[in-house]
Amino acid sequence: MSTKEIKGLVRRLIEGLNKGQAAAMAVIDELYATDSVVHSGIGGDIHGIKENKQSTSEFFNAFPDLHFTIDDMVAEGDKATTRWTCTGTQKGEFMGRPPTKKKVTIWGISIDRFAGGKAVEEWVRHDTLGLMQQLGLVPTLGKGGK
Repeated sequence: MSTKEIKGLVRRLIEGLNKGQAAAMAVIDELYATDSVVHSGIGGDIHGIKENKQSTSEFFNAFPDLHFTIDDMVAEGDKATTRWTCTGTQKGEFMGRPPTKKKVTIWGISIDRFAGGKAVEEWVRHDTLGLMQQLGLVPTLGKGGK
């Protein structure tokens, strides 16, 4: 696959996520290999399409208006690295916490590796501390560390 094709797959994935939960489930079926692994950094690795869809559903249940924006993307070989921003309003339970109705904005970076037109491995890191602070679950330090 060319780097242009790989970038197109990542864009299709983001577009699917931005169309809501049902579209996100369909794009996971379409673009991830059945034995794919997502190294998420939260709760351990996600193995296969079923776990990927379960994890994605949990985020949509908590933040039904999730929206991703691609800030930068670089592709080389069989990988694409994407820096993104995500917004959403917590309208459902998240990590055992009741809805806060707070709108959040976080940034993240994903590295996707493709084979045969499918994502086979993904590494995702995002601003978990910023997310928790925006939801009021972790205090934000003031000036001088207080």
